[in-house]
Amino acid sequence: MSLPGALSDRTLAAILDRFPVTLDEDRALTSPMSPDPVGRIRVWRSAGPVVKVVNVSLVVPPIGLDSHMIFAFTAPESGVPHFTLDSVANGENHAFHLDLIPRIDLATSLPYLDEVYEPLTGLYTEVSGRDGLTPAHLTPRQYALMSPWMLVNRATATAFEGIGEAVDGYLTHWAGLVEKGVAAGGSAERDAAHRTLLFSPEIDPVWKQTVRLLGEEQSESVRLALVSND
Repeated sequence: MSLPGALSDRTLAAILDRFPVTLDEDRALTSPMSPDPVGRIRVWRSAGPVVKVVNVSLVVPPIGLDSHMIFAFTAPESGVPHFTLDSVANGENHAFHLDLIPRIDLATSLPYLDEVYEPLTGLYTEVSGRDGLTPAHLTPRQYALMSPWMLVNRATATAFEGIGEAVDGYLTHWAGLVEKGVAAGGSAERDAAHRTLLFSPEIDPVWKQTVRLLGEEQSESVRLALVSND
């Protein structure tokens, strides 16, 4: 199995083992580029505290793509961040995106920063300084939608192999927040608005690539699985 696939599978298994969610959708993704399926989307749901987990994998050897995404969503009104991991290889190049997505305005919420994010500072700083990592090409608008503790980098294969411990650290901290809760509450209205922007084709260029690979209808079905609170 590829490095991105193995990291994604291990992380997804840890989430599914810790939180009671039920598989609700498991669908192959097809492409005019290939006679065989090029990917898979799976969606798990629950009454909470993790209400939805979405896993999308796209593996297309002819174009060198090996991409695996996990989003674990907490309840719309919760203050607990959503967890996300992207692990990708494109030919010999690797990349990853790891974050806990904030649920309230960080600029006016120092107690939330201290409770939710400050415990990650040491790990974030150490990983950011590692050899073999270079910044990913995100726009300022994309950065504004995530947390300042986001790790998003291109990586050599050797550097990518060492990212698992950072993923484990973020996941363990996030799972603890899910289980004990956080002092601040969230807003379902804010969460809906945030997710609309987070997965907007106008902001994230990955959706144009997804349309080219999967076609408009399938790409939109994947996007809506991430946007929707249902």
